[in-house]
Amino acid sequence: MSEKSEKPEEIEMPEKTELPEWTGTPEEPDRTETAEAQKKSTVRDMTDGSIAGHLTAFAIPLLLGNVFQMLYNTVDSIVVGNFVGKEALAAISSTTMIVNIMIFFFNGFSIGGGVVISRYFGARKMKELHQTVETTIAVTILFGIFFTFAGFLLVPAMLKLMQTPEDVFPQAKVYLEIYFGGALGLLLYNMGSGILRAVGDTKRPLYFLIFTSLLNTVLDLFFVIVLKAGIAGAAYATIFSQFLSAFLVLLLLLRTDDIYRLTLKDLRIDLPILRMILAIGLPAGVQSMITSVSNVFVQSYINGFGSGCMAGWGAYNKLDSFIFLPINSLSQAATTFVSQNIGAGKWERANKGAVRSIQMAVGVTALIATILVLLAPQATALFTNDEEVIHYGVLFLRMNTYFLMFNAVNHVLAGALRGRGESRVPMFCMLFSFVLIRQIYLFIGSRIAYTPHVVGFGYPVGWMICCAIELAYFIRFRKRIEGR
Repeated sequence: MSEKSEKPEEIEMPEKTELPEWTGTPEEPDRTETAEAQKKSTVRDMTDGSIAGHLTAFAIPLLLGNVFQMLYNTVDSIVVGNFVGKEALAAISSTTMIVNIMIFFFNGFSIGGGVVISRYFGARKMKELHQTVETTIAVTILFGIFFTFAGFLLVPAMLKLMQTPEDVFPQAKVYLEIYFGGALGLLLYNMGSGILRAVGDTKRPLYFLIFTSLLNTVLDLFFVIVLKAGIAGAAYATIFSQFLSAFLVLLLLLRTDDIYRLTLKDLRIDLPILRMILAIGLPAGVQSMITSVSNVFVQSYINGFGSGCMAGWGAYNKLDSFIFLPINSLSQAATTFVSQNIGAGKWERANKGAVRSIQMAVGVTALIATILVLLAPQATALFTNDEEVIHYGVLFLRMNTYFLMFNAVNHVLAGALRGRGESRVPMFCMLFSFVLIRQIYLFIGSRIAYTPHVVGFGYPVGWMICCAIELAYFIRFRKRIEGR
């Protein structure tokens, strides 16, 4: 794609369905909209108005939605930790990294689809937007089928690779096999809600998640306490709730009269559009998946300290994930904001939105980290009353939590770069820092002093190095643009 001198580099797009040139003169919508129709629309146009206002209005429902989505696995951990035992809690904790391999890889595809949809929305290319919606859903169905069978077949090998202890292995295997059975529901919900977010609608996916998360909690208690189904009951509760959330979001897409409507008779894969999605989403997915694989090896180091430390590490990771939610929400807000504004040709506004997103993420992370460090024993005790587990959970929380401010910069800046179509830069930065540097640190550190402190600090080491690299790139990029 040819570039004008005032614009930074964009990724190469196929000529057949080339994304519109982002010249600042977007086309008019394909359909005539009255002022009243626009008022009733559920989409959010971020190309005008307050930058902070748009980011906040977009991120808050997304944050709440992420909280309730996180509750799926967290409620499983709390219920089995209190009513089944620490081995069951350790089993769920040890499976998180494996589940994340699937989720993070697919989220890369979801990010790519969202960027393309956001750009077409910003440029008012409604026909191409519709084709992108049909393509993303069709590919999601194929992904769901693949992960269901691949996950089921590979579960024993993955658990052995992590050196899962014998007292944890059987329950971890049962939980994972059932969880992968519900992969299609999880992926369809994530893609459907990603479509809605790409056009600025974060509220209705939130309503669905609130309902299904509460349902998951009720089902967890029923299956585990009443039916005595153990860890299998927690897994069945989760996948039932995920399939219901997928059904609700697909029903919304099928029945809406808005521009992102899903039409089953048009459900097909448009290969040029798919190439665009993969050009943006594949680097993000590969980076996330390889990072998750790297974290599986981190888990294997933790496993060497026994089930008590494993459960404490699992409790820490659950709480750490909640701190990460505002970061993730603002990262997705930055992606949509930047992509819509580039679609409308507003490059300067896109860059301002990226900076403001980073500032907001660092501030919120610092506040939440302070609260969690002060309440670390009480927070860890939500998962268990075992003193050994609480000891390790508090240790990891107080050691690592404040370093998440570095990770806030990493992920929000990466989201902004993906919104510009630059997925490869954050991919290389994160793979270098989160995989190579982290594994080198763990290999050397564990041979000098194989302790939970040394192993647990492997996360902050990667975060700090990645932050330094991404900031150096962003500062150089800004100077290059301003010098033109």
